[in-house]
Order: sequence, then structure tokens, then C-alpha cells
Amino acid sequence: MNKKIQSALALLLLAASTNLWAHGDVVPQAVNTDGLEPLGEQWLDENPYRDNPRAIEIGSSAYNQNCAACHGLEAKSGGIAPDLRLLELGAMGDEWYKERVINGAVRDGRVYMPKMADFLSQEALWAVRTYLESVHVEE
Repeated sequence: MNKKIQSALALLLLAASTNLWAHGDVVPQAVNTDGLEPLGEQWLDENPYRDNPRAIEIGSSAYNQNCAACHGLEAKSGGIAPDLRLLELGAMGDEWYKERVINGAVRDGRVYMPKMADFLSQEALWAVRTYLESVHVEE
């Protein structure tokens, strides 16, 4: 095989393999929030479930079903997306988290994170935040 064909095949394989490393289409999975206080439609500014053991349990399951594919198992990022164990604790971290789950992340027209609030309830997403605070680490 000549060098031009080899180079073309190598480029073709490289282009095809990028789908393996991309976030891809992740279908959000439903989260059972039984046992958590209902919060209503209006988003709260701060996490109402902070340190709630039931919320940590629900949040861990919800995280592993809906977030781990990009953010890593047990919130330990493998480099694809931010390490969520490093999120600031308390109200300041809540503010960033809320903005991100409601608005997602888009850069240069590419969706890096979907608007998770379009798929999961406020209760489920605050439970995820509670779980993330339970595995928080300092840099």
C-alpha cells in the first residue's frame, strides 16, 4: 500500500475514533426522589438538602446514572469534564451548580453539558449536589 493511501486511512481511522472520546448522546435516566421534601417549580438559590443522608443516597445513584459518563465514577474526573469533587462548598458552589444544571455548557456551538434541569427535577439535581458535597476534596 502506498504512503498516500496509508495516510488517508490513518486520518479516516482517527476521525472515526473521535466519537469514542466525545461525550456523545447520553439519555438522562429518571431519578426516584421518594423521601425528599418536594420543592416546587421555582428553583431555590441554595441546596435545601445539605447533609441530608437520604439526599446523599439518592444523589449518588442519580449521579452515577446521569453524570458519571462524563464527570467520572464517584465524581473523580478522568479529564473529559470538570472534577465535581472540587466544587466550592456552600452557597457559592450552589450558585455555580444551579447555573450549570439549568443552562448547561455550550462553547463554539458544541454542547459540552446538556441543560440537565430540562430532564431531571430540582429535587434530583439538588440531591446530586448534596452527594457531590459529601465527596468534596480540597485541591
